[in-house]
Amino acid sequence: MSRSPDVRSGNVSLADEEAVKQILVSTVFGLWDIVNNLTRLRPSKRERYRVTIFGSARAQPGTYVYDEVRRIATVLAEIGCDIITGGGPGLMQAANEGATAADAFERDRSVGIRVDLPFEQEVNPFVLQAFEHKTFFTRLHHFVLTSDAFVVAPGGIGTVLELMMIWQLLQVQHVQETPLILVGKMWADLVQWASAHLLTCQPPLASPGDMNIPHCVKTADEAISLLREHHSRWLKSPDRHLPREEGGRHDRRVNVGHDPGTGP
Repeated sequence: MSRSPDVRSGNVSLADEEAVKQILVSTVFGLWDIVNNLTRLRPSKRERYRVTIFGSARAQPGTYVYDEVRRIATVLAEIGCDIITGGGPGLMQAANEGATAADAFERDRSVGIRVDLPFEQEVNPFVLQAFEHKTFFTRLHHFVLTSDAFVVAPGGIGTVLELMMIWQLLQVQHVQETPLILVGKMWADLVQWASAHLLTCQPPLASPGDMNIPHCVKTADEAISLLREHHSRWLKSPDRHLPREEGGRHDRRVNVGHDPGTGP
């Protein structure tokens, strides 16, 4: 039979398995409370407008979708946006490449938030500022904390995970006033599937307005137009900060480790 912790001294013997487990569990929950409190903090003024672009790691340079994602990133960087990706190959690389190709070159223009995977050892060569996470959970939280808009290009299961998380956070208003732009027929079909299956049940499993959260577009130009419009409103917002001092190419990597929700 396990013994209770010594309340008087506050000490717990390592031989007391149950008491040790209780301390570990309560400590972990305490750490999450600390993290949740820290992530409530926001700068009084936002310095930069940042667009996260999600998409397949398998797309190859020279393909139509690669070139279009690169073009989106270049246009956005030229109007003063930072580009954030998962830091890997494929369409992530296309977006980072597009950001570095922009005329206005600044230190943090091209950001990669990667996760430690056995088959993706390094960030792509166009990432100028890299953050590394041990888990998908902290990485996804990082994207949320640091982004003003999301663009979802064609992708696989990982991209679906990222899309669904942002969609759900917008639905429950944990994220607000943040465009979620889905580019390509595959995403329009996904939203149609959700409408067909979630709204026709009794009771419905979602609200009709939930299906209007993502902006489905067919082309890169439509995505650029929506982002220009939102960026223009952001420029006029009272919490906009003065631009950062410009700098040259700077390769910086931050190992985030297991810490949840660390942001740049």
